[in-house]
This record gives sequence, structure tokens and C-alpha cells, in this order.
Amino acid sequence: MAEGNRKIRSDTDRRDDKGRFGAGNPGRPRGSKNRTTAIAQALIADEETELVRKAIELAKAGDVQMLKFLLDRILPKERLIQIDIPRLDFADEAIDGMAAISSAIAEGRITPSEGAALSSMIAGYARTIEIWELSNRVETLELSLNPKDAK
Repeated sequence: MAEGNRKIRSDTDRRDDKGRFGAGNPGRPRGSKNRTTAIAQALIADEETELVRKAIELAKAGDVQMLKFLLDRILPKERLIQIDIPRLDFADEAIDGMAAISSAIAEGRITPSEGAALSSMIAGYARTIEIWELSNRVETLELSLNPKDAK
């Protein structure tokens, strides 16, 4: 049986020649596990504690890759940081905010990646203020050129 230009392998499989599911067949039900995953989980079902102990043992013995693996899973990905950033009412005040971030990085209070994230937020905020200021200026100019359009 063919659907369009694709040949269906069987009515029960409902996949085309490229392995894609045919129309009306979404594949496995949501939440169901891949067969390989299910087999792997069954094989280590009673071994988790022993495997974790072995991983810790390897890390303590100097296995840098295992140490990195464990720390990546133990340490939080993000942390709450506290930094005093001055109030930003005007776009040019973003300079003061960037200076505060640079100082915090230099003093080691925040990481460079945290500083980059904060800098990106301040830059976006400054652009938003600039757009708002320009919009107000354009509106003021338009009203001065066409006073009869005033509300």
C-alpha cells in the first residue's frame, strides 16, 4: 500500500521507506521508554549504589573526567548573586551599570559568565529606554509640526 510517494512497509509498522511514521501514527505513546533505555535500566537496577561509590572512588583517585562528571551533577548550575547596580533611568546610565559589573568580576564576586549575562540584560534594558526616548522625541516633533493633530 502506498501513501503519496512513500511506500508503507506493513500495516502494523506504519513507517515509510525512510523509517518515518505514516499519517495517523504518532509513534510510541508519550512517556514510554526506548527499548535500549529499558534494557540498560534493567541491567543496572540493583547496581546504582555500587556504581556511584565506584565513580566517587575513581574521582578521589585522580580521574579528572569522573570528578568533572560528578561535580557537574552535584553543584548547582546557577546561584543567587548580589551586586549593587545603580538605578538606570536613562540609557547613558548603563555605563555605570557596566562599570559595577566589571568591578564585581575583577574582585571575584561574580564569574565572567554571570557578568556577561548581567551585561546583556543591561544592554537590552538600555536599548529599550533609547527606543522609548526616541519614540517620545518623534511624537513631540510630529506634534510641533502638526499642532492641529494634538489630542
